[in-house]
Amino acid sequence: MKNHQVVVRRNGPNHKSTANTSAVQIVRYVECQKNHAASIGGHAVDGCREFMANGEEGTTGALICAACGCHRNFHRREVETEVVCDSSD
Repeated sequence: MKNHQVVVRRNGPNHKSTANTSAVQIVRYVECQKNHAASIGGHAVDGCREFMANGEEGTTGALICAACGCHRNFHRREVETEVVCDSSD
């Protein structure tokens, strides 16, 4: 499984600190929550515990889980944020 990383830089006239700070967000997709029995009024999930991309990043296969065949949106999204300060300026 690949983690996606987003870096947000905050420095400028409104920023009170002289150090550059950035927030690194690591996005993971974990267990599948697709209800396979919704059409008959029930509730059943397939037990897929983690999203594994079916293809390389940038292809349509990257959005399909290799384990359960569902789209990535059916998997619960976890975002982990880490603030990093760089005072080397």
